[in-house]
This record gives sequence, C-alpha cells and structure tokens, in this order.
Amino acid sequence: MSVFPGENYRAPRSWTERAYHNLIYYNKPAKGGHFAAWEQPQIFSEEVRAGLRPLRK
Repeated sequence: MSVFPGENYRAPRSWTERAYHNLIYYNKPAKGGHFAAWEQPQIFSEEVRAGLRPLRK
C-alpha cells in the first residue's frame, strides 16, 4: 500500500495491517495525491514496482 500525502484519507499502518493480514508493502511517498498516477507518474510507477517486488521471489 502506498499512502500519498494528498489523498483524502491516509490509512495509518496499524489499520492497514489489521485490514490486510498479509501486507507485504507499506510506504508514504513524499508527493502525490488522489490522482497520483497523473500527478507524479514517476513516483507512482516506482511505488507499483516496489510493491510487487516481494512477489517475484
């Protein structure tokens, strides 16, 4: 899960871990909002890659 600072709701890690028992990625990027893919495409793509990286092993 990537929690962008401009998002309307920013779930704390403790809540996220309770909701997703097998949480493999959690990060708070420095920039981005609700439309992070359009606002910060480089950061968004890095977050997607980082989130999926643990599944490659």
